[in-house]
Amino acid sequence: MSTLDGCQHNPNEDDVNSPTSSLNFLDQNYQELHQNCLTENTLYNDELFPPDNSSIGLFDDLTHEVDMSQVVWKRPSELVPDPNLIVDGMSRFDYAQGNVLGNCWFLAAIGALTFEKDIIKQVMPAEQSFSEDYAGIFHFRFWRFGKWIDVVIDDQLPTIDDELLFVCSKTYNEFWPALLEKAYAKVCGSYADLHYGFISEALMDFTGGTHMYYILNTAPADLWKIMKCTFKSKTLMGCLVSKTPEENELLHGIAPKHAYTVTGVFEVMSDENPVQLVRLLNPWGMEQWLGDWSDGMSMEDFTNIFEIIEICCLCPDFLDGSAECHWTSKRHFGRWNAGISAGGDIIKTETFWTNPQFRVKLNELNEECASGQSPENILVSLMQNHEKRNRKSQDNFYIGFYVFEMRSQSGRFSSEFFIDREPVAQTDELLCFREVMKFFRLEPGEYMIVPCTENPGEIASIILSVFSKNETHLE
Repeated sequence: MSTLDGCQHNPNEDDVNSPTSSLNFLDQNYQELHQNCLTENTLYNDELFPPDNSSIGLFDDLTHEVDMSQVVWKRPSELVPDPNLIVDGMSRFDYAQGNVLGNCWFLAAIGALTFEKDIIKQVMPAEQSFSEDYAGIFHFRFWRFGKWIDVVIDDQLPTIDDELLFVCSKTYNEFWPALLEKAYAKVCGSYADLHYGFISEALMDFTGGTHMYYILNTAPADLWKIMKCTFKSKTLMGCLVSKTPEENELLHGIAPKHAYTVTGVFEVMSDENPVQLVRLLNPWGMEQWLGDWSDGMSMEDFTNIFEIIEICCLCPDFLDGSAECHWTSKRHFGRWNAGISAGGDIIKTETFWTNPQFRVKLNELNEECASGQSPENILVSLMQNHEKRNRKSQDNFYIGFYVFEMRSQSGRFSSEFFIDREPVAQTDELLCFREVMKFFRLEPGEYMIVPCTENPGEIASIILSVFSKNETHLE
């Protein structure tokens, strides 16, 4: 199975669905529910995400005073006389972040999504509208922890004084941003569960793709070249500001501790010298870069002000610049179980060996891939699978992985194998993220990947994904 122009994907028995064969979230079947409403001439009411405060959730802190007792849930037809799902196409300029919910990470990912029409079709299925066969019901698709799911919602939206409480459209009668936000809030448990996060999480949930990131103060010398290749491919980019509010005077209009969408990279000539520019979108819908180059920003300013750039691609092959080099992907599901397979970090010498052990065999590169522009030939991603519905109710563990070279050995390796054995690759550090990754090079041969948490006994389901431009065998 392969995704849109993506890696050739080899699923195991737990990984067999796609956007067009997605699983029904909470066992709600959109087609059946929609048809029932049409037959009974009623508007859909979603009992599993009801129009009350349980769906809004509890906020630890609010930047604006909001009296939740004043919230009234209304359908778009109660707010405007001529509601539409989409007006004149989907654009990054269609919406602005609301004042209540700190979900710039999610809305910055939407901004990237609007550039890729094929991906939009995956997330927001066609043939939905407020006119033909309207029944107050809509559905969206997201990739969550290795599975594509189809999420049904009704179109009742929280308002105060007839104004949307959360994301707001710049076109008065366009409602796709608010409905998409509501569907994602339902998946995550509530609107409050969208309060704060990382843009990479939403980018992956929109695409089911490969996540890569670069820390900008230690980024490779060819980062500009990577960003140019990224912009030309079906690849989404976002970035995060590192500066604090106390350093606001250094930002020249860029908001501190805030997520942005990278919407373009360009090279222009200034006094006969090339200048590399980065174009950004602020999901607030206001405030912009006030330094040199106006709506654009120089690469130098970009790397000084922003901390990290997030890239989510359908496949890393865009970095090779060769249509003949096809990467493959393999994904396996596993688990850290206390006392069985949750051994902690490598410094826990007595238990580390009990962690799951994944064997990888890399074949020689073919001629097309060997001559590619990117020296890296493998990307490993480790994701901890949140089993609770409410996103904020389950903290991330500090996670990472180590890669060891093997020599045709068989069986499970005990603690002796790891004594004084140096890994040939590893995550830079253990991080408290939903997902960590490493993009690196391995010579043809046999290797073992050992995913771990910081401490023994930390229980979680995991998804290990390996993307490679070698022929790869994973078990």
